[in-house]
Amino acid sequence: MNRSLIASALVIAAALVAQVTCGVGASTFDHEYREYAGVLKTHIRFPRVDYAALKADRTPLDRVVGAFDAPAARGESGWTREQRMTFWINAYNAFTLRAIVDHYPIRGGWFTLYPRNSIRQIDGVWTELKWQAAGQTVTLDEIEHAVLRPTFKDARIHFAVNCASFSCPPLAAGPYRPRTLDAQLDAAARVFLASPEGVRINGDTLRVSSIFKWYGADFTGQYAPMVPGSRNADERGILGVIAKYGPSAAAELARSGRATISYLSYDWSLNDIQR
Repeated sequence: MNRSLIASALVIAAALVAQVTCGVGASTFDHEYREYAGVLKTHIRFPRVDYAALKADRTPLDRVVGAFDAPAARGESGWTREQRMTFWINAYNAFTLRAIVDHYPIRGGWFTLYPRNSIRQIDGVWTELKWQAAGQTVTLDEIEHAVLRPTFKDARIHFAVNCASFSCPPLAAGPYRPRTLDAQLDAAARVFLASPEGVRINGDTLRVSSIFKWYGADFTGQYAPMVPGSRNADERGILGVIAKYGPSAAAELARSGRATISYLSYDWSLNDIQR
């Protein structure tokens, strides 16, 4: 066999090995997120996070963050809808934990619009900090607004992603998983709407999270039809999601036709444990 044929055979063999390796890697991604589950179990004091302890024992979190861009994650675009959605929700939340740990303790200036320990004291935390996931370089804003919201069109995402603040829906005590995703998103909606940061009742007024003011349009398609009436679609969407997932008193008021809506102030204080 001449040298050119030998060289060609070696190239073909290398390509076949690469294909096999890639296939094996894609099939071995841990969709149960076992190591991430351990991080959450160890450091969440629901509904808050022990960031000091997480920073002191950050190696498992660093491995979790790295796993989102490991070779096994590079085939993400070919996964099922549930696998992809859980991947990006978990990535967003793990990257947020890492952003806090990298800057903890957060001490902003005295003259600021936001609490001194707020995630908002981290310059560019959502728009400039870069993360590696599924072979891509992304920001937190890109994950939320260019991947999760437009790709999956499920408003319950807003109850699942965590912005490390008091008024944000709390970080779940375990990772989202493909086989239980729908039930977990339902649970996240119920937990948040049952909290004083989600919905409060004042007479016939539902005082709701500012998340609904910012992203009300995301709830209209699925939830507005649940509440008939002539009011605008965004308000009916808000009432509809409360009617479905809110505690009984709030749900009854949302369905009554007499509810008015106002928006709660958003507390951007870090969701750290009290010390």
